[in-house]
Amino acid sequence: MTIIGTSTSAFFDRSNLDLSGLRAQAEKLQQQLSSGDKLSRSSEDPVAASRLRALSRSERLAKIDMTNADRASTDLALSDAALTSFANAIIRAQELATQAANETLTETQRASIGTELGEIHARLVSLANARDSAGHALFGGEAAGDAYSIDAAGNATYIGTAGTGDMPLGDGQSVTRGVTGPDFLNFSVNGSPTDLLTHVKALADALKGSAADPSGAARDALDALGAGLDAVSTSQTIVGSRLAWIDLAVERSTNLGELRTDEQEKIGGTDIAITVANLQQVMLVLEASQSSFAQLANLSLFETLR
Repeated sequence: MTIIGTSTSAFFDRSNLDLSGLRAQAEKLQQQLSSGDKLSRSSEDPVAASRLRALSRSERLAKIDMTNADRASTDLALSDAALTSFANAIIRAQELATQAANETLTETQRASIGTELGEIHARLVSLANARDSAGHALFGGEAAGDAYSIDAAGNATYIGTAGTGDMPLGDGQSVTRGVTGPDFLNFSVNGSPTDLLTHVKALADALKGSAADPSGAARDALDALGAGLDAVSTSQTIVGSRLAWIDLAVERSTNLGELRTDEQEKIGGTDIAITVANLQQVMLVLEASQSSFAQLANLSLFETLR
């Protein structure tokens, strides 16, 4: 009787183990379908799990790079818009200087032109102190506050840093996120260093009576204004090329992201069609095993032995 009882017990234990294994397999397949992940733990495939972790790290770093690209692109777009405003103001100053160079104008007319040039100077100073997307000086390099300070006489002095920081774009690539005020407001005219803000203010003061020959001062100012417009145009070209570089970097990052996603799906993603087919097969075997076990357990011999 002991042997018979042990055999009967072993039969039930083995059957329960087989059914439990099938149930566990079915649950795993159902979990894969619901989560979309082929691996539930690293031990199932250490190599694949390691590769998935590496891809996940690359994805997180790529998101940081995209954030940097967005900020750099925004700041450069703000710079481009401000430089366009600079160019428009300089063109208007050229028109006014050309008018003021006409010796037939009266002192009152020149003074009126000088007043408008003073307003242009104030507008240029305001543009020079524009802010970036973080609220810092747009043309002040790494400075947090204004790029230019104004003294009691209205003279502007650059107080920003010498350069603008670079933003990493991933894979060792980076982009300078802006230009500084001196990059386009300071230039040379016939070998002489010139500051556009100081030059416009001096012209405005000259036309309002501070110069003995205001029409001559207006003629002399045209060369500097032309050089200033060229400097602004050059900075716009630089900004445009940096924006184009960011677009290329973003496109490359997007393509790499798609490749990472494809690889993640191949390594760790669930193949829906195959998994559903496997689940159906396991469920069929499970149902058949349960039915067979129930029929065997109800045979008269087993009833007698139990």
